[in-house]
Amino acid sequence: MIEIATSATTTTLAIAGDLDLAERDQFPEIAARVVGLRRQLLVIDMCDVTFMDSTGAAFLISLADSSRKRGGATVLRGADPRDLFVLEVCGALELFRLDNDHHCPKRRDERAETTGAGTSA
Repeated sequence: MIEIATSATTTTLAIAGDLDLAERDQFPEIAARVVGLRRQLLVIDMCDVTFMDSTGAAFLISLADSSRKRGGATVLRGADPRDLFVLEVCGALELFRLDNDHHCPKRRDERAETTGAGTSA
């Protein structure tokens, strides 16, 4: 699922679930909507992405490229290292700014569960 939110200067895509070949049918419509909004900053929230393949990476790359051609920028927020690896393998990581300060609440909770932190006895 991909949700689009806008402000005066920013378009935010919140992606949940898989970003892969099975989801590609929705990519052209979403890309057209994002390009049509013509905001300077595109923020792609990937906190809830469970899997991304090269098809999903190509979608993100096309969004970033369109933004760059209009003089804008694209920020990846909450991208997992495996997603960044896919973009790096595609040779496109430099198209994105990385929001290294963002911490996904859900992922923080999952890390606490696996390490035992945040549990009470």
